[in-house]
Amino acid sequence: MQRIRNFSIIAHIDHGKSTLADRFIQYAGLVNERQFRDQILDTMDIERERGITIKSQTISLPYTSKDGKKFELNLIDTPGHVDFTYEVSRALASCEGVLLLIDASQGVEAQTLANLYMAMEHDLIVIPAINKIDLPSADVDRVKEEIENELGLNPEEAILCSAKEGIGIEDILEAIVKQIPPPAGNVRKPLTALIFDANYDSFRGTIISCRVFDGSVRPGDTIRLMSNNATYKVEEVGVFRLSRAPQKELFAGEVGYIISGIKTVSDTRIGDTVTLDSNPAPGPLAGFKEVKPVVFSSIYPISTEDYQSIVEALEKYKLNDAALVYEKDSSVALGQGFRCGFLGLLHLEIVQERLEREYDQSFIMTVPSVQYQFALHGGTNVTVDNPQYYPDPIEIKSSAEPFIKATIFIPERYMGAVMKLCRERRGVNSHFSYPTPGRIEITFEMPLAEVIVDFYDRLKTITQGYGSFDYELIEYRESNLVKLDILVNGEKVDALSLIVHRDRARHWAVQVCDRLKEEIPRHQFKIAIQGAIGGKIISRSTISAFRKDVTAKCYGGDITRKRKLLEKQRKGKKRMKMVGSVLIPQGAFVAVLKSDNE
Repeated sequence: MQRIRNFSIIAHIDHGKSTLADRFIQYAGLVNERQFRDQILDTMDIERERGITIKSQTISLPYTSKDGKKFELNLIDTPGHVDFTYEVSRALASCEGVLLLIDASQGVEAQTLANLYMAMEHDLIVIPAINKIDLPSADVDRVKEEIENELGLNPEEAILCSAKEGIGIEDILEAIVKQIPPPAGNVRKPLTALIFDANYDSFRGTIISCRVFDGSVRPGDTIRLMSNNATYKVEEVGVFRLSRAPQKELFAGEVGYIISGIKTVSDTRIGDTVTLDSNPAPGPLAGFKEVKPVVFSSIYPISTEDYQSIVEALEKYKLNDAALVYEKDSSVALGQGFRCGFLGLLHLEIVQERLEREYDQSFIMTVPSVQYQFALHGGTNVTVDNPQYYPDPIEIKSSAEPFIKATIFIPERYMGAVMKLCRERRGVNSHFSYPTPGRIEITFEMPLAEVIVDFYDRLKTITQGYGSFDYELIEYRESNLVKLDILVNGEKVDALSLIVHRDRARHWAVQVCDRLKEEIPRHQFKIAIQGAIGGKIISRSTISAFRKDVTAKCYGGDITRKRKLLEKQRKGKKRMKMVGSVLIPQGAFVAVLKSDNE
């Protein structure tokens, strides 16, 4: 155990975590030039394209220090995005230290701080490293100043490196060996192992990634998962190289995998404790919690015959992503579908893209919503995430919506535009700090519902890509919520209904009506698109009818002949409006979701 080091790399998005991991793997000699590719730990196409880590990966790196000692370095890679904070916290619970990576040109950003606080909560050794020193825009002195003022770390201990050019890699590895302590644990105690990740193999079942704290596990043992008391027989244990490397036994202090014929990923929960059925541990490891979805949206097939293929695609996807929650749903306009729960907006986008790419599905997603709480006059409380289940307004005593604490880092020149955006989105209790000259940190409390549709896109647009954004849920607060219905030709379209704050209802109604006016094709009769709260119409757009020139055949003659034909046409259109149905194209539902570029 003295020769083992368990560590993680934490950073804001796009500060070079994956590139640094690539250099470590090359330095350890686990891959030759021919097999190597950039972002070698990112296995999904979507991760490589977007340059983000979605699924955390683990790898064991053999390393010989300058004084000739051999070490086993276990790198537990973490996702960078705020949606996967719980996974990051479980990965950090499996380590003794972290490497905090900071971009030499961008400096300290929102998630750098959030991840540092999380590492401090777990009492981990923090090694700061300044990456991308080869960039022309790198400002090492400014970043050192930020490290001291904002993070409270010693800037002189920060290691200068460039993951792209391979500068400073050996210095970082030496610091990991010298500064991070070896794992503590007792092989003679009952087995306790923390699950920090799990993925599905179609031949072997679920593969558990775990850190062993006490005891040992070997093939043939019967393990028990402490959250649901399920028992399984161990088929294989091992460590992670670039592929799985089977071992005879996993000991206390080691990081590795267990294969034991578990059928689905949802049976293994991130943060759960593994112990032996014959000699169980007295209690589970601290920190386990059920991950709850925050953002909700419905998925409907474009054609009704595609319903079965969406059912199968969701079942297969769920094997790999236990965080996705879904149940059956139906809509008058769109037929049978599913109501899905996501960890956040990035998680929603990833699920949508992976279903389209990996499972070849085409579908419609409704406007994302959050969970609202309603207190009724009868004394009961209801939680609603779908506008279809909005309670009767007469029965509602009070309503509440989730609020977040948003932290935004921006260059000072964008302050006015960002303040205006946050005020528009009902942001309150603003707080400012100036970490360094020219950069400003703004903290706002604002409703989650205002953030989930297009807030991040708008922030990136008005700050020309320099704004960074992080948030955490704080509490539910009382709010004046109403249900906004969209009527097309007098008929409610339930898939377009929204629960919104009364002050923002008109803004939303006008926006949706205008979008639908652009998307719905003209018919033989006039179509009214209206936004309504209960029986009160608050916005309207009208699609004008096609007009056939019925008087074309009249060559001169009395004006009454023309009037007679026009009157006949008017009556026909009136009758058609009563019996004709409006065809809403699938694109109209998607258009409502697009960000507002006002």
